[in-house]
Amino acid sequence: MTTLLEFKQVSKQYGADTRALSDVNFTVREGEFVSIIGPSGAGKSTLLRCINRMIDASSGEIIFDGMNIMDFKKSELKRLRTQMGMVFQHYNLVNRLTVIENVLHGRLGYKSTLEGVLGLYSKEEKRQAYAVLKILGLEEQVYKRCDQLSGGQKQRVGIARALVQDPKMLLCDEPIASLDPNASKVIMDYLRAISTNMGITVIVNLHQVDTALKYSDRILGVNKGTIVYDGPPAKIKRDQLSVIYGAELEEQTDELEAQYAG
Repeated sequence: MTTLLEFKQVSKQYGADTRALSDVNFTVREGEFVSIIGPSGAGKSTLLRCINRMIDASSGEIIFDGMNIMDFKKSELKRLRTQMGMVFQHYNLVNRLTVIENVLHGRLGYKSTLEGVLGLYSKEEKRQAYAVLKILGLEEQVYKRCDQLSGGQKQRVGIARALVQDPKMLLCDEPIASLDPNASKVIMDYLRAISTNMGITVIVNLHQVDTALKYSDRILGVNKGTIVYDGPPAKIKRDQLSVIYGAELEEQTDELEAQYAG
């Protein structure tokens, strides 16, 4: 499989004292499902947001699809981000708009400012938006306002908005943190299917170790801004968890033991 993303010695410094990422190195292949795990404040969200330059890394190289995106100008970032769909913990939807209107916002990266303001979308874009909503089981909600939806439905709208961009990669920042277990399973099943069936690379930040182990091809364990584990879920045992989680280990071990017991 072709390498889609590569981090080379990437660091992020906030001010004089706070180093959020320190010399991070890893590669991600096309179609891979990668989960980033680690304790609160480890740098997971910073790492994810450096990929699409929502946060600018301080040093190093970030190679996406053969290009060093650290060199990109602001005008080039708009096109870059069409290739990287983003799924947020709190959905980032416009509640007063309908489901399909929110999904069509995923096409804004392809529009001029005027087209975006006027909401000018082609018949093909509307057809594509409906097709994606159907894949995600939302065809009956197409014209509902988003404030009428459950949390799980809102997150599926968020995923549809990302998919309608025709991305090569989905970046998911704690996509199930606000959801109950049933809704969480539905979201993770859809993300896994998107990776498997569509060949789209998925990188997801997760607090839940058991979920990461179940769904991922590969785990990146982050602690204090560095990658302390990079490998398959099957090789994560208590020793690796103690390196990743440190003081938070007990809580995560309980989750892990429940996973293996199940």
